[in-house]
Amino acid sequence: MFEKLRIKEHMEVADANGQHIGTVDEVEDERIKMTRTDSEDNMHHYLPLEAVEKIDDNRVYLKQGTKIPVGLDA
Repeated sequence: MFEKLRIKEHMEVADANGQHIGTVDEVEDERIKMTRTDSEDNMHHYLPLEAVEKIDDNRVYLKQGTKIPVGLDA
């Protein structure tokens, strides 16, 4: 298990295969708020903290099978 305090602004978020999904804007309660600049619709999108598999260097990896919000699809 990871500590949500380790997730910081501007960290990269990648899917289970390491493909870039977006960038962390901030952590709100039990979810990650993604920056608008990485979205196709220029809106904030959210991912639940329970979708995080691990944190390595400056990258957050999501669990296999995590549903990526529409607009963040790479």
